[in-house]
Amino acid sequence: MFLLPFPLDCCEGLNNVDYSQVDLSIMRLAADYVDLTDPRLGVAALCIALNPLFWNLVARWEHRSRSLTRVFGSPYVACYCLGAVIMLLNFLRSHCFMEAMKSQPRLKLLDSLVGYSIGVAFAAVGTVLMVSSFLALGFVGTFLGDYFGILMEVKVTCFPFNVSDNPMYWGSTIIYFGWSIMHASLAGVLLTAVVALCYMIALRYEGPFTEEIYRQKASKHL
Repeated sequence: MFLLPFPLDCCEGLNNVDYSQVDLSIMRLAADYVDLTDPRLGVAALCIALNPLFWNLVARWEHRSRSLTRVFGSPYVACYCLGAVIMLLNFLRSHCFMEAMKSQPRLKLLDSLVGYSIGVAFAAVGTVLMVSSFLALGFVGTFLGDYFGILMEVKVTCFPFNVSDNPMYWGSTIIYFGWSIMHASLAGVLLTAVVALCYMIALRYEGPFTEEIYRQKASKHL
């Protein structure tokens, strides 16, 4: 026989909770602070999904056909051009994200100096991850150079890659979450969840594909 660290009547109280009411409260909270009929919310979600879809499709097409390399005459020039387009799409995504947040009600719980400060801290952490990742990989390494046949000699293991395998993606996600807290936006938090979901889906395809590129390189040198 053993003793529970809390009284049994606590468990009975939990069993008597009407979880349907809890669900209704969450739904009411979402309805109060997220206007799903706002077209700017849908546009932001579309831009979020478009980015990883675009660069994965174009990069794989280039890897198979080398079409961009032939058009621009150099894999480096082609990679720089694709990187520039990706950056423009990222700016568009961020703009649509901000516009969607501004059009939505502010969450009173987060609408304070403390909430704003917490959001700034998250955004700062995400920025450090993204900037340090870019500095470690360089422009070509960041913007899918390996799909253009521009392969790195050794795997990057310095910060932030000793903290996360994909610091650019998760740094970006953290920045969006920070912006959401800074603007006390529940809609922003939901859009950040869409960002994270799209990145997780992209990584399921990008990771194995990139590993195969380097496996083929290694087999050629055997």
